Amino acid sequence: MLDWLAQHDEPIINIDKLTYAGHLENLKTVINDPRHTFVQADINDRKIIEELLNKHSPRAIIHFAAESHVDRSITGPAEFIHTNILGTFNLLEAARNYTQHKSDFRFLHVSTDEVYGSLGEHDPAFTETTAYAPNSPYSASKASSDHLVRAYFHTYGLPVLTTNCSNNYGPYQYGEKLIPLMILTALQQKPLPVYGDGKNIRDWLYVSDHCSAIRTVLEKGKLGEVYNIGGNAEKNNLDVVNQICELLDEIKPLKNNSYKNLISFVKDRPGHDRRYAIDSSKIQTELGWSPKENFDSGIRKTIKWYLNCRGEAMPRPKEKL
Repeated sequence: MLDWLAQHDEPIINIDKLTYAGHLENLKTVINDPRHTFVQADINDRKIIEELLNKHSPRAIIHFAAESHVDRSITGPAEFIHTNILGTFNLLEAARNYTQHKSDFRFLHVSTDEVYGSLGEHDPAFTETTAYAPNSPYSASKASSDHLVRAYFHTYGLPVLTTNCSNNYGPYQYGEKLIPLMILTALQQKPLPVYGDGKNIRDWLYVSDHCSAIRTVLEKGKLGEVYNIGGNAEKNNLDVVNQICELLDEIKPLKNNSYKNLISFVKDRPGHDRRYAIDSSKIQTELGWSPKENFDSGIRKTIKWYLNCRGEAMPRPKEKL
């Protein structure tokens, strides 16, 4: 949203339920922007969604709304079913009614690489034709929503697009995710918990690159198609944490100590996928998109943002993860 308004004059209707991870402080730079309308609402509230569609007549829905934290899906899967599956269904139904009167509409569904399951060390990266094999309640709920979006295209002709992205990081990310959790915990000089042996591998995508990819798919994507979005930055979790510590040692050093000494290994979580990797050649060759940030530049920008905004823009999760 912030990225969109920096690139376009086109207005946005921003719908957010403001759950535990929602933080209005993140909107302070745009809250009075006439191009931005904020509505606190649940995407499962069909009446509100339909009223907003009829009132504002948007040309697209970009569906980011999701419960997305794997640990939370293990301890409390019901919210993930409610938001990710039923919420997507309600948006699709509202869009289906709306598009009867608007032929140029687009429904862009933002999903995750986790729907594809887990890869071995030498397996080829996920492509858009990789079979779905979700291993957590979170990824299963997102896989279900992907299938609903596909079905509405083939059954009803709803003009949909789907993107499956790798792990996002960057400014404004809530403090329960790996990178902000490590940064904020390190700054408190508390133990940095790393699951298992720390060798679980993820492809990391800087948030502004993800935003530019979504704009590209919305503008150029072929209806009914899926586009995988990756950052070309496969790293295991331990290497990510070590790099964060090294940068903090450089930018905000401790006295007579290294942040690396805070690293501690904790019991692995159930069903922890070993490796994700995205093959984003389709969006690169067909739509001309590629990431601008590499992990070295992106993680440095991210750390500096959290240092500058510490205590203001992003609350830490209160409960133990």
